[in-house]
Amino acid sequence: MSIILGLLGPSDSIEVVQKYLKKYNDITCIPIECLTEEDLNKHVLPSKSDITMWLCTGPITYEIVQKWGKICEPIFHIPFHGSAIYSLLLQLSHQHQVKVNEISYDAISHVELKQVLHETGINESIQYVESETIELQQLIDFHYRCYKRGFTKAAITGHPIQEQLQQLGISAYRLFPTSNSVDSVVHEIRRMYEMLQFKKAQIAVQIIEYDAAFTGLSNTAFTTDKLHEIELEFTKKLRTYTKKVHGSILTIGPGRYVIFSTRGFLQDVTHNFTRIAQIDSFKGLKEEAKTCGIGIGHSAHEAEINAWNALLQSREWGKGSWAVCFDDKTITGPLGKEEQLTYSYISDEIQSIREKTSLSVATLHKLKSIIKKRLKEEISASELAQYMQITPRSARRILNELEVNGLALVVAEESPRATGRPRKIYKLLL
Repeated sequence: MSIILGLLGPSDSIEVVQKYLKKYNDITCIPIECLTEEDLNKHVLPSKSDITMWLCTGPITYEIVQKWGKICEPIFHIPFHGSAIYSLLLQLSHQHQVKVNEISYDAISHVELKQVLHETGINESIQYVESETIELQQLIDFHYRCYKRGFTKAAITGHPIQEQLQQLGISAYRLFPTSNSVDSVVHEIRRMYEMLQFKKAQIAVQIIEYDAAFTGLSNTAFTTDKLHEIELEFTKKLRTYTKKVHGSILTIGPGRYVIFSTRGFLQDVTHNFTRIAQIDSFKGLKEEAKTCGIGIGHSAHEAEINAWNALLQSREWGKGSWAVCFDDKTITGPLGKEEQLTYSYISDEIQSIREKTSLSVATLHKLKSIIKKRLKEEISASELAQYMQITPRSARRILNELEVNGLALVVAEESPRATGRPRKIYKLLL
């Protein structure tokens, strides 16, 4: 087992954590100093493909990385546990006679700080805690205001702003990860790695439908011999792809193939199931020619059923679409599209709604997924059509069906820019 761990954070914290990680022979650490999203774009993006998992040296770095949102691999962070805070509070009390309620804090929540103090028998009320912002200048301003107004005598920070605070005349102390907190996170990282390795070994079935109509031939060129020649050429290309994913291939009908592989290899060629596989052997083929469904399962039977479910969904999205159905019955797709959705097609709640309408379970799950992605329940027919890759007319039919059955309300109307009827805005009640 060898874990390639990307270590993110300010340089001083990275140095401390690296020292603690040296004792772990199964972890290779790649330190990347970063304080802002600009740093992440510059230093993390080029290294992403080499990293197994990511570790942030503190909660603020973790928040910055999460907000950035461009890492698909598991991300961990080292929390500031009691021992790290105890030592600083003892130092401030012993050397400077500063009480806990005369200190401004960041990188730790009010609740966590209260719990730490409760464990030591200190019941002082703590007022000056900033755990919401991740902007370093805002944190500097927060500590300075508290000090300038006479509310505090010192600051405890989890960020590389100690020197700036000291230049402003504030007694500032830096929180660093402790050996125990690093050990605890490493235990979580190892468990996650083992789980990911198990998942990568899951059986994966890929069903590909090839449509020769998208090869660029004119209608007059379609003869039986020519179609057979095209299919043989595609089969040759597909065998090269099958070797790439360490799989075996089976032809199950004209233009339809099944590839048996494992989750890990398909995950790699699709960039963690976010893109259509870009393989050298597929070059020159139009994307519309290859419609695909990928199924993941604990057995070959389960994976094949899931692959058919994914393929049926791909067909709904249109020629050339790819979808994945996982072992937890969630479907993701269309791969490579900006409006990619993830939804589950098994739910008692959805099944009960299905009985009230003529809409399919898959359609209802997609609606719920769209609501979740948009973070609001209001939607127009044109917006729904865009998300579901269907015509506006079909979208209007779905919304009308929901309204008739009390599952949607018309809450507003918007006037089109040109002439035409006002467009209804629906609130989905799913």
